[in-house]
Amino acid sequence: MIKKLKLTQIAEILGVSIATVSNAFNRPDQLSAKTREHILAESERLGYHGPSHAARSMRMGASGIIGVIFSGPLSYAFSDPVANQFLEGISEVLVDKSKQLLLLSSDVQSVEQRSAESLPDGLIIYGAIPRKTLELIQRVRKPMVIVDFDPEELHSVTIDDEASAYKIASHAFSNSLSQNLLKIKDNSLKVSVLGLKLIDVPRVCRLTKDDLSLKLQISHNRLAGYVEAGAAHNIALPADSIWHIPTNNHYYAEIAAREALMTLQQPNILLCMSDVIALSALKVAKQLGLRVPEDLQITGFDGIPEASRSEPGLTTINQQSVEKGRVAATLLLNSIKSGSKPQHAELETLLVVRGSCPE
Repeated sequence: MIKKLKLTQIAEILGVSIATVSNAFNRPDQLSAKTREHILAESERLGYHGPSHAARSMRMGASGIIGVIFSGPLSYAFSDPVANQFLEGISEVLVDKSKQLLLLSSDVQSVEQRSAESLPDGLIIYGAIPRKTLELIQRVRKPMVIVDFDPEELHSVTIDDEASAYKIASHAFSNSLSQNLLKIKDNSLKVSVLGLKLIDVPRVCRLTKDDLSLKLQISHNRLAGYVEAGAAHNIALPADSIWHIPTNNHYYAEIAAREALMTLQQPNILLCMSDVIALSALKVAKQLGLRVPEDLQITGFDGIPEASRSEPGLTTINQQSVEKGRVAATLLLNSIKSGSKPQHAELETLLVVRGSCPE
């Protein structure tokens, strides 16, 4: 194997100072264009691609890298449309500030993972993770922003999931079409919830009464909002009307939607905890010959682009995921630069009414 050349060796071969080679890669304004082009061309010919980033970070005390740690497998960052939007917002800020992005998963627990977590100048943690895992990450002593859960001692970016769920459920229960259904369906409006990660079970299933006592952030906050809206409209949401979906993907969502829509007491309204779930429910409803919104109303939650392109369009809560990424990245960079007491940003959510559950 050919041994990689070092900065000092390249400088010696080219007959220039170490500073000159370093400037060619890092501070081009310090050299003439001709000199820089010569050094870069010769370095490339010799297989040298610049000073070690890790060594530069140790010298300067900064890497120019921001880490994002996901609360699930790393594939989630690429497969989930909400995560995509969130990363889009982060990337916009980092590109503007000439920073790089490192993606990590909280599922990985190893020496290599701890080493990777020490490289970025700061960390954004996306999604609720176990307290023990958070404490391990905190040991790297980096500025940190938590997204979608809210430890008081750290910077955070959240939305009010409970209030947002209440808002969309109230819309579904009180709009004029629901009132028409109430008259048609023997004076009994039937509602089912297609929930996401409500319990720690890796399969689709209905909840039990004991499951309703759990207090997991995000998912149970949304469920609490649905239940409160139901109580305000004299609509019960018993445990057996609520489905748990373990992962936010179409496969599991279609299983849950089919089960819910083939029950003896078929629901008039499906409250879905994500747009992916709601779009899957729309597909299953059409397969079963149900008309949306005439026979069935469906609501989502997230505000992903696909929600506006479905037929009918999906009524949903837009949680401004791109803006959430921008706010998280800006908050972290400000913390890295100047340090500050923990700040807690709560973004406004927007009810977007479309054909799947109209006015």
